[in-house]
Amino acid sequence: MARARERTAGEERSEGELIDRLVSVNRVAKVVKGGRRFGFSALVVVGDGKGRVGYGSGKAREVPEAVRKATEQAKRSMIRVPLRQGRTLHHDVKGKFGAGSVILRAAPPGTGIIAGGPMRAVFEALGVSDVVAKSLGSNNPHNMVKATFAALAQVCSPRQVAAKRGKKVSDIVGRREAGEARPD
Repeated sequence: MARARERTAGEERSEGELIDRLVSVNRVAKVVKGGRRFGFSALVVVGDGKGRVGYGSGKAREVPEAVRKATEQAKRSMIRVPLRQGRTLHHDVKGKFGAGSVILRAAPPGTGIIAGGPMRAVFEALGVSDVVAKSLGSNNPHNMVKATFAALAQVCSPRQVAAKRGKKVSDIVGRREAGEARPD
């Protein structure tokens, strides 16, 4: 009988075009009349590396089953995030969930992913290669991932902003002439 190989937190696997990252595994206990029943909960981030990402959590008596459940939930909850030049965010954004809050900043080429554990997994699955992120408050992986997703849900491309306002992209981006002063 072939036993499923258990993955450690932070390990990555690619299924076809999807990248899934195991963010955390936690042992949980249910107290019953005869004592404690132990199980496992898993937090997984899934992305295609091209602007789509989702997260999921699953619980089961065995680690591989918990990871499978979390991966299925993550695939169902994927969101699309517009990326600038396919490598970074369009603008700086803040996100909050529970006691955890995050600040995500767009970065110039060559910066890399400057972010802590759970946020790094989200950016790698998303396909972002240049970003600076800071987490404030809770460092609980669930809160950090959910706060990161709350921030990513607010990211808009100039094309989306132009469509909402009924203008052209050039009006939104505002190409300036050489002698024109910046309106602050």
